[in-house]
Amino acid sequence: MIKKVHKQDLRLGMFIHDLNCGWMDHSFLRNSFMLRKEADLEKIAKSGITEVYIDTIKGIDVLDSAEAPSQAEVAQQIEEKILHSPVVGAPPPEVRTTHQEEMVFAKEIQKEANKVIHSILEDVRMGKRIAVERVEPVVSQITDSILRNPGTLVSLCRIREGDTYTFQHSVSVATLLISFCRAMELPPETIHEAGVGGMLHDIGKMRVPDHILNKPGKLTDAEFVIMKNHVNLGLEVLEKTPNISRTVIQIAGEHHEKFCGTGYPARKKGAEISLLGRMAAIVDVYDAITSNRIYHKGMEPPLALRKIYEWSDASATTEPHMDEELVQHFIHALGIYPVGSLVRLESQRLAVVLDQSHEGLLTPRLRVMYDCRSRKKIEPFDLDLAAPENGADAIVGNEDPDDWKVSPFEYLDIPKIG
Repeated sequence: MIKKVHKQDLRLGMFIHDLNCGWMDHSFLRNSFMLRKEADLEKIAKSGITEVYIDTIKGIDVLDSAEAPSQAEVAQQIEEKILHSPVVGAPPPEVRTTHQEEMVFAKEIQKEANKVIHSILEDVRMGKRIAVERVEPVVSQITDSILRNPGTLVSLCRIREGDTYTFQHSVSVATLLISFCRAMELPPETIHEAGVGGMLHDIGKMRVPDHILNKPGKLTDAEFVIMKNHVNLGLEVLEKTPNISRTVIQIAGEHHEKFCGTGYPARKKGAEISLLGRMAAIVDVYDAITSNRIYHKGMEPPLALRKIYEWSDASATTEPHMDEELVQHFIHALGIYPVGSLVRLESQRLAVVLDQSHEGLLTPRLRVMYDCRSRKKIEPFDLDLAAPENGADAIVGNEDPDDWKVSPFEYLDIPKIG
């Protein structure tokens, strides 16, 4: 059985099933392994990891099993808490363009944004100044796209190419942060500065040696320390950049701080971290754990959102990594099943999420495209779960597209059918 165990209850002989943290939060070679050395216990304690999942079939059990909930119990509790969250964010904005229409704009915006941030990061690598004036028009274009159709560009950012993670991650963080700020109903000027901050938050990575930054595998402990210093290196660059707002500097300096005070570089805690810094930390982790890397398969968005909530749940952990209320707002902004997610219906069909609903987190608008019983694609048609006539069907959970050999994204870019 898979159980959740607090770090203080770990013992040699236990089998770690999941370290229960983002892949950049630890320097272990693997995420699952047998605890054989005291050094591993010390390493877990120093990493800021608070709870892990153990496999009691492959290793010994916790001494007091009543204190260790099963993985299934934890998942059910998280689901209930998300659904009954007291936080009510801004209603989804009016969709001004269809996905097909907005995808045309979104692809061009993403292409331009990747080009701009690539150029700027290369300038930083060469010791040149940051051309902030090149970033701001792109941020405005991203904001306009989100206002027209909030899900299209966000979903498009999940498609990555080659080994350009640092560049595409910067664009994704900016896009998600702008969408998050809009849902929080922050002022337009703050949203714009947040977008610039998202684009430049990892600027310090360009001062990290290439053999560490682009290493096709896990970092050693020494390399991990050097990588973490990218925050301070980024602040050095930004502090010397003319016309940089305080918001941009806060986002770059605080996106790895943790609400419980175990983050870096300043180990700030709670309200010591700025609002935008706390929001950027959520967005940065979400994009990182949903991204595919050479040695790391990204989570599907619904699972990633539940994992982020688990890491922020103050009632379940004494050391929440993120601001729980802000995490609730973020989930409401994206939806439990974000645009582009693949979901299974009670009717045993698969569908892709197109839009969120004003009626609730469980009733998005879908594009149905696959029959699970026959394991065949079907003629796509749209289904609005919030419409009374569609009350007979419902989402039962999310699915991994790889398991069905389908690409949800191709169904966001076709004419509406039915």
